[in-house]
Amino acid sequence: MVTGGTTDDIIQLNIESFWSGGPFANQSYTGGNPQAYNAAVLGDELSGIRKAIFKSPIGETHTLAPLTYPGLNYGSYSGNGLIAVSRNTTAKRSNYLRWLDLDSGLLKTAWSEGKASFRREYFCSYPTRSCTSYLKSDRPLADTLSYSFVALQALKDTSATCVDSSTIKYRGRSEDSGSGMSFEFLAKVKTVPRNMVQCQMILSEGKKTAVLTVQHATESWITWVGDTNYNIDAGGPEHDFSFKGPDPHASLARVLPMVASLSYDELRQIHLHDYYEGFSSKFSLDLGTIPNFSKSTKDQVADYTREKGNPHLELVLFNYGRYLLFSSARGTLPANLQGITDLDVTASLWDYMAKTWIPRGQQTAKILYNTTRGWVTHNEMNIFGHTGMKDWGPWESATWANYPAAGAWMMTHVIDHLDYGSGSIEWWQKQGWPLVKGTAEFWLDNLFVDLFHNDGTMVVNPCNSPEQNPITFGCAHFQQMIWEVFNGIEKGFELSGDTDVAFLSEVRAKKARLDRGLHIGSWGQLMEWKVEKDKKTDLHRHLSHLVGLYPSYSIASYPEGGSVVGLSKSELLKAATTSLKHRGDGRGPDADAGWEKVWRAACWAQLGDGEKFYSVLKYAVYTNFGHNLFSLYEPRSSDPIFQIDANLGVTGAMMNALLQAPDTSSYDSPLVITILPALPKAWSARGSVKGARLRGGIGISFAWRDGRPHDVVLQFDRMKAYQSREVNIVYNGRIVDSFVGEAGMVRKVKI
Repeated sequence: MVTGGTTDDIIQLNIESFWSGGPFANQSYTGGNPQAYNAAVLGDELSGIRKAIFKSPIGETHTLAPLTYPGLNYGSYSGNGLIAVSRNTTAKRSNYLRWLDLDSGLLKTAWSEGKASFRREYFCSYPTRSCTSYLKSDRPLADTLSYSFVALQALKDTSATCVDSSTIKYRGRSEDSGSGMSFEFLAKVKTVPRNMVQCQMILSEGKKTAVLTVQHATESWITWVGDTNYNIDAGGPEHDFSFKGPDPHASLARVLPMVASLSYDELRQIHLHDYYEGFSSKFSLDLGTIPNFSKSTKDQVADYTREKGNPHLELVLFNYGRYLLFSSARGTLPANLQGITDLDVTASLWDYMAKTWIPRGQQTAKILYNTTRGWVTHNEMNIFGHTGMKDWGPWESATWANYPAAGAWMMTHVIDHLDYGSGSIEWWQKQGWPLVKGTAEFWLDNLFVDLFHNDGTMVVNPCNSPEQNPITFGCAHFQQMIWEVFNGIEKGFELSGDTDVAFLSEVRAKKARLDRGLHIGSWGQLMEWKVEKDKKTDLHRHLSHLVGLYPSYSIASYPEGGSVVGLSKSELLKAATTSLKHRGDGRGPDADAGWEKVWRAACWAQLGDGEKFYSVLKYAVYTNFGHNLFSLYEPRSSDPIFQIDANLGVTGAMMNALLQAPDTSSYDSPLVITILPALPKAWSARGSVKGARLRGGIGISFAWRDGRPHDVVLQFDRMKAYQSREVNIVYNGRIVDSFVGEAGMVRKVKI
């Protein structure tokens, strides 16, 4: 994050792993779990809760308080401070421009001062693990340019010192002296002509600090590297769950000289090549729009209306969402709700699950659920393996924290990683399968015969539909997610190398008895709970019972003409539509968040209603996005906060209107690829999708004109995990092509 100033510029510093709390603040940190000696008592409490729910005339209980635990030392993500860039000039500025180039991943600023022209560029480079801010003038600087570090007030023991004439070391920690996570930055300034920089210690606010100053240069750039003493490989019991690694200085002192030995053009080219290969070259979307460079993004956002929309601004938002995820999830840790600036998306997510959730999650399974197999985590996780059920103080904790289905939902991404061809068989056997198997093992031991309806099905007890009361059993969201995990086990067992056929048999047996969470209520709605509790006036932000419609598949890929649960697919889709209508367009009194609107838009796209999709999408853009395109939570607040989820959700929702290929219950079922399932009229004139990825290791490109697709080409990967399977191509409600896809095949489809 930068301000883009000409005389004074502020660059926000972030390291993905810099958190307060956890074992760095308290060596007795338990990951939110009660002490192990409480397991027997908690087991009795949970057994009593389950019995009470089944015996209740309405299938409810009022609290799960015995199971929740204070979030002691949970901690929070923190920024590391600022780099202040200053010039002591009073020259008048003109021709100011500032933009983020999504084609190159470069942030750029340009302006004039009299006859002098200035240009700034900023980027963070994944290959070099460094960030750079570059300034160029077509005339030697007549003023002094300075660079300094500014600490945030909440940080402790901060210092900035000169390492040499062109290098600063900036250090600090998250907690008071003697505890907390340590961080360090090393920053070096280079110039053209060379050696026009010096480092000085000055007195600032009563404390000595280092400043780098540059004079008479035409080019100057500062490059910095940073790290903490967090170590994700030290989060297991063999390391006493410490997550503590070595002081970061030695590794940074090795990295910075290598980076600093490169010229600015070399650094820039490394970044551009990496960005092109990872982002720009693989995929593109064209909505047939023409950019309006005469209007700033701020003005385009201000002019945006729900009635008319702006397809070009929507396209920019789509690409911006891709950019934010690409830039924030390429390190050791996945992105958080605010993203983390420029830190391979997949590797970080799987490693994070395996190394932070599983070790503590196995403890949580034993202590809270009396379960000796598998692992579990709940609604809120940090980087220190917080897997317990967090006590929310004055609020009813179960509403938020009673979400042991978190792992089940996340396993859909693990399964997809293999299914899309991104993960190899070796990855699946080594990392993917153990994650999914551990989740399935937990649920094998935490499903119970429904003693309320006495229908012989197996249900979760207790459960809360996410962020809703009541505490009950058989929540649709849980049941749908667990079914998909069990289904993933069946589909992935052959490739896993696992010989535990008894486990597979147990999964199949429990899956056959599992309540699918697909029931239609008295007013035609898809029921959110197995005991009917739905209200027509419920505008809750979550669509938890519709997860099988989107983004998952238990509803979307329900067999045509089938009646697996005594209902047809058309009946289920009609019920889902009824629920979606009554849930509103995302303006309920409980959040008014952007993500809830774009989720609704994606669901309308899944139902094939392009105009309703577009209406809700426009409402989200109109209501929930700031002038810099950040998605805003509670935008009507006097001080709304940025949350990245709606930025990412816009991209997903828009893509779902253009292309759909939901998972299937087995590889024997055809993979149904629907082209332009919900294309709104505003985008229908012309457009194209190039390089989209589908499950089955398929790449697809196509274009459209006047709402009709053409030049449809499918490319099947040459991947070892790929299985030949039937593929149906659907457009406008009918199958336009049907074939058996094979590895390496190229298929052109005429429509």
